[in-house]
Amino acid sequence: MTVVMTRADWIRLALVAGALVSLEAACRAGFVSKDAVIPPTVMLQGAWRALHAEETRGDLFYTLHTVGLSLVLSLAAGAAIGALLHSLPRLRRVLDPLLASYYAVPTFVFYPLFIVLFGLNRWPLVAIGFLFAVVAVAINTLDGLSRIPRAYRRTAAVMRLSPAQSLIHVILPAASPWFFTGAKFAVAYSFIGVIAGEFVVSGAGMGHAIAFAYNSFDNRMMYGLIVLLFVVVGGINTALWSIERRLYARLAGR
Repeated sequence: MTVVMTRADWIRLALVAGALVSLEAACRAGFVSKDAVIPPTVMLQGAWRALHAEETRGDLFYTLHTVGLSLVLSLAAGAAIGALLHSLPRLRRVLDPLLASYYAVPTFVFYPLFIVLFGLNRWPLVAIGFLFAVVAVAINTLDGLSRIPRAYRRTAAVMRLSPAQSLIHVILPAASPWFFTGAKFAVAYSFIGVIAGEFVVSGAGMGHAIAFAYNSFDNRMMYGLIVLLFVVVGGINTALWSIERRLYARLAGR
């Protein structure tokens, strides 16, 4: 499928490019202190230098591995929780206020507990990323299942589809927009939880590398690492967006 840029896409791209050009000009003209923010071109130079450093590549792979574990666990557990709440309306009514206020709880207060439970390794970070992402997946799964029109389920029953056939041909296609939304939230929240944890206490990972560069007053490396993270996370979300559009196009062509 060929991706066609819409007018909104071009406007969004122009706004981002304009902001970068303005920041570059402000930094070069001295309106912004170089001790606070460096020009975007220098950030790119820092990202290129960081990418060619073996230590940085090791930190990046460490973070991606940790995020991948928390993402897989949160998608599986969140989908199961959402399906369970959909099948138990009374339990859903009980837990609705808790789900609505979940992100008001400072999840990092559990980090010392996770260190005691799992030790000083990647698993406390996986647990933090999991706690950040799992509820977003559960809520979107629950919304997706709740918004499937009853006519779809009745049609599946009339056609005598088995539960597996109904799941594949009716439920998943109808609820896929919410599933993909939950997956995109899970990617963002997993990265937030893992990198924030690495920033505070970890001895490895991109968060640790950014914190080390910050404490060493190495702005070029610090902003370069941040640019690398933007590229990685943006690339993952763009891939999900592309898969989502392909799926919608296939469903519309049926």
